[in-house]
Amino acid sequence: MEWIMMLQKAICYVEKHLLEDIRFDDVARQVNLSPYEFHRAFSFMSGMTLNTYIRNRRLSLAGQELLETDKKIIELAIKYGFESQAGFTKAFTRFHGIAPKHAKAAGSQLVLFNPLTINVSFEGGKKIDYRIEQTKRQKFIAVVREFPTEIICDDSRQDIPDFWNECYARHLIEPMKSLQCRNEGHLYGLCAPLKEQETSFEYGIGILLNDNHPDVDDAFLKKHHYRYWETEPCTYVVFQCIGNEGDCIARAWENFYKEFLPYSGYESCIETDYEVYFDKNPENIFCELWIPVKSSSPDLK
Repeated sequence: MEWIMMLQKAICYVEKHLLEDIRFDDVARQVNLSPYEFHRAFSFMSGMTLNTYIRNRRLSLAGQELLETDKKIIELAIKYGFESQAGFTKAFTRFHGIAPKHAKAAGSQLVLFNPLTINVSFEGGKKIDYRIEQTKRQKFIAVVREFPTEIICDDSRQDIPDFWNECYARHLIEPMKSLQCRNEGHLYGLCAPLKEQETSFEYGIGILLNDNHPDVDDAFLKKHHYRYWETEPCTYVVFQCIGNEGDCIARAWENFYKEFLPYSGYESCIETDYEVYFDKNPENIFCELWIPVKSSSPDLK
C-alpha cells in the first residue's frame, strides 16, 4: 500500500501544479524519493515517463479549452508551457492527429487523456523467481556515457542498445575482456543512480575485476576510453530476464516495482544497479538484473 499511496500523492501534486514549470525531481521530493528512483518507479508502474504524462495531460486540456473558448492558439501555447505557437502546433497535431486551427471544424475528433487514478485490486498470485545476493566492494572497468533520464521506459528510444552496438563497432569490448581471467567472461551493463537536481545518468559497459586483479595501466585505460567504476558493499535482489530481446529487462523492472517491492520486506536503495550478460548464456536467459535493496522489515535486519 505504501507504493500506491506514494504514486497517488505524486499524481495529485502533478495535477495541482500541471501548468507550472514542474520537474520530476520536484515531484520526487514530495514523496521522499531520489529523483532517479521516483522516475524509474513512476515509469515502470504507469508505463510512461512523468514528462510524457505531463505533456499528454496538457495537450488534452488544451484541446478541450480550444473547443470550449475563443482563446487564440498562441494564448494556449503559452498557457500550456510551449515556447512558440509552432512548437505547440506540432505537439498538438502529433497528439490529437489534427492541427489546432482545424480542431473546431465539423466532424473533427480530439484525444482525451484523463488523470491517472489508482484502483486497489487483487494483485500478486503469480510466481516470480528471484534470489538475494550480498556483494563486497566491487571494482569494474567500463566505457561510460551519460544519458538523459527520459529514455527510461521510453520504447521509442534505443540510446543504450545503440551504445552497445557502437562499443562493439569501435572494438572497445574485446580489449576489456582480455583483462579477465579464464572462465569469467561476463559483461556488465552498469547504471548509476541519478544525483539530486540532475536530469541525466551514467551507464557503463564493463567487466568486474576480481580481488587479486592488478591495477590496469593508465595508458591502457586512456587508449580505450575506459575508467574505473566502484560500488560499495550491498544487498541485491536478482531476477533472470527470460527472452531473446531487451524488452525482458523492462518486464523484470516492472515485476520489481509491482510484485516484489510492495510485499517482500525490502525497499530500494541508492547504489549501482546492473545487468549481467554471460559469456555463455543459459537457454532463454537474456541477462540477470541486479537491483540494490535494503531491508524495511525488522525481521529481515
